[in-house]
Amino acid sequence: MELKWTSKALSDLVRLYGYLALVDIQAAAKAVQALSAAPQGLLTHPRIGEKLEECEPREVRRILVGRYEMRYEIQASTIYVLRLWHTRETR
Repeated sequence: MELKWTSKALSDLVRLYGYLALVDIQAAAKAVQALSAAPQGLLTHPRIGEKLEECEPREVRRILVGRYEMRYEIQASTIYVLRLWHTRETR
């Protein structure tokens, strides 16, 4: 399997870092590191996340990384990281 980040997911990382860095730059760096590393585990267990039925026929799933939700899509042999946000965010 191959892992790819969408431009929206990368923008989410930047947005989350910017928001957290206003309060604690070290916590912001740790959060971004954890979020960046989390999808690596999907390469060996791609279907570990909860399947989102509302996205069918696409295979979109979600995992929680601490207090953050990460949505990803499986297409053939590629995993696309779609979006990231804090679970308390309004979306």
